[in-house]
Amino acid sequence: MNNTKTAYFFLRVSMGINFLGHGLVRLVKLQDFASGMVKGFETSWLPQPLVHLFGVTLPFLEFTIGLLLIIGFKTRIAAMAGASLIILLLFGSSTVEN
Repeated sequence: MNNTKTAYFFLRVSMGINFLGHGLVRLVKLQDFASGMVKGFETSWLPQPLVHLFGVTLPFLEFTIGLLLIIGFKTRIAAMAGASLIILLLFGSSTVEN
């Protein structure tokens, strides 16, 4: 394995573990997590039903993206989905100045 492939492997697996871990811990307490997101975004201009829907969907997205990255299946799509999800999370957190 050359250095570039090794670097991509570690980047893919570390990003995958991050997403998978976040998804797993949130899936087991899905409604509490979604409710907590709604509460956390009370001061935001984002509509609360949209925040709740995102809070319910997010753990499934995180888990799926993480799993795909870890096993190396559809890596390009999973990496782009993960980066897009991070962009959405950054945008959302900026609406509450967090």
